[in-house]
Amino acid sequence: MNPNEIKGPYNPNGPKPQPKKRPLELGMEQLAGVKKIIAVASGKGGVGKSTVAVNLAVTLARMGYKVGLADADVYGPSVPKMTGTEGAVPEVEVYDEMGYPLPPDKEITDDCKEIMVPVEKYGVKWMSIGYFARPEQALIWRGPMACNALKQMILQVRWGELDFLLLDLPPGTGDIHISLVHDIPLTGAIIVSTPQAVALSDVEKGVNMFRNPQIDKPIYGIIENMSWFTPAELPDNRYYIFGKDGCKAMAEKYGIELLGQIPLVQSVREGGDEGVPAATTDGPVFSALKSAAAKL
Repeated sequence: MNPNEIKGPYNPNGPKPQPKKRPLELGMEQLAGVKKIIAVASGKGGVGKSTVAVNLAVTLARMGYKVGLADADVYGPSVPKMTGTEGAVPEVEVYDEMGYPLPPDKEITDDCKEIMVPVEKYGVKWMSIGYFARPEQALIWRGPMACNALKQMILQVRWGELDFLLLDLPPGTGDIHISLVHDIPLTGAIIVSTPQAVALSDVEKGVNMFRNPQIDKPIYGIIENMSWFTPAELPDNRYYIFGKDGCKAMAEKYGIELLGQIPLVQSVREGGDEGVPAATTDGPVFSALKSAAAKL
């Protein structure tokens, strides 16, 4: 009788133990040249957080700063679309166990380390999980897998010398956020919201998350998005579609600064869809974010 055909709780020829995979070892070496790491967060989706993050990065670059942005919204990466870099594939540099570049004729071993090179456009270094997945692909990941992917998007990237590294966080206050603040040396955070009460009630949770004693990260302030609507043909008119001064009231409540108010203008939508951020040219978005950037 073949021992492998034995049925029951005991099989003397059970499956062979599989070799354990080496844990992913990521240090802070690639962040050594980064002066400030700022999270762009919101407790609620749909407030334009990624739009603000992308345009803030472009604004800082236009002001002469060295800037990078890591798209930490692993479930809904939108940076490739917003920056016109869809289809770009970041290069990967391979180093041996001594830290030297691996020659092309050498085999990659477990001791080697792979470092991704960010995509550069508009004077900003971009990194996103969206560069490694099809635009229509749904990333069905549990928390630990998403957290590991996030760490790689930040710690396994050759950022070089940067004045600012912005992290575009996903909505909410879950596993990814907790993992981030524990494993990444954040300098502080920016909160993004619209002025309407239903958005502010969730954004308030984001403020309290960063002020939680176990996290305790400074908040630079709040950026109010979609503050008012200004038609192109009536540039002096303001229509407060989502309410007025909601973020101003929240900033006063929590003793934090209102960094800026971004109007709802058609160029923002068009720029995001066409991959040309509105802040690449002078206008209300660049002016509002330039004022906010000066306070960072």
